[in-house]
Amino acid sequence: MNRVIAFICIWEYRVRPDRLDEYERAYGPEGEWATLFRRAPGFVRTELHRDRDDPLRFITIDCWETQAAWERFRADDAAEYEALDARCAALTTSEREIGRFSAVA
Repeated sequence: MNRVIAFICIWEYRVRPDRLDEYERAYGPEGEWATLFRRAPGFVRTELHRDRDDPLRFITIDCWETQAAWERFRADDAAEYEALDARCAALTTSEREIGRFSAVA
């Protein structure tokens, strides 16, 4: 069944060369982040993309049915989110939120 995606969050990461495998496992569609997100109603999927010209640069795209679903997740699972974020910080040299986007009808 195709679920409607009306809201996405996009993040950019620079990954430590010696932690590349760990990063891909944690941030991939079956990784720790997706596992945490899957507990929340309204989560659709996570995508992980590698820059074709820079193998240490990635983006993640977290897809949600609505912005409200994402906001509920962030409120309800804030402690788990922060704990996982702290553990995964060692995998990267930088991270930045590119933005939050809503679908255009």
